[in-house]
Amino acid sequence: MDTRQSDVVTFLKHQHEEIKTLFAEVESAQGDAREEAFRRLVHLLSVHETAEEELVHPYARTVVPGGDAVIDPRLREENEAKQALADLEEMGTDNPDFLKHLDALRTDVIDHADAEEQFEFPQLELEGDPDRLRKMTAGVKAAQMTAPTHPHPGAESAKKNLLLGAPAALMDRARDLIRKVMGH
Repeated sequence: MDTRQSDVVTFLKHQHEEIKTLFAEVESAQGDAREEAFRRLVHLLSVHETAEEELVHPYARTVVPGGDAVIDPRLREENEAKQALADLEEMGTDNPDFLKHLDALRTDVIDHADAEEQFEFPQLELEGDPDRLRKMTAGVKAAQMTAPTHPHPGAESAKKNLLLGAPAALMDRARDLIRKVMGH
């Protein structure tokens, strides 16, 4: 088996492409189809960013030369994206301004992914332990399996709760699964 195909960097790059595809799907869909595509985008972004924050960035900080200078901007970008995503959720997919705000988020998320792929991932592949990078993939895959199991406070309707999947709850569950799988 080709090591590069199964390491976490390759897996995350593939997720970056999935995220770009989902943005386009949300933009082109209407009504319930847009809502469903947005729900899937929220889920993937929540899990993806949580996995990076829990697994990838902390490890990169330790193995990438100048790790703090590489990782700190990525964390700021991720926090800004989370806020924009929360704003979009609050707005709802049927809001007339939704697509304008979605486009701004897409631009920020793609810029963020490009920065990871340019500044963090190549150094991580070069300096990181290949076996550890492969093992990290299991944590990311486990986190991706998360889904909300019950209503969460602040989601004023069952439909909205289903749409949002309570991103904060998704992030918490992803964190828990990553830690469990990785033995933390």
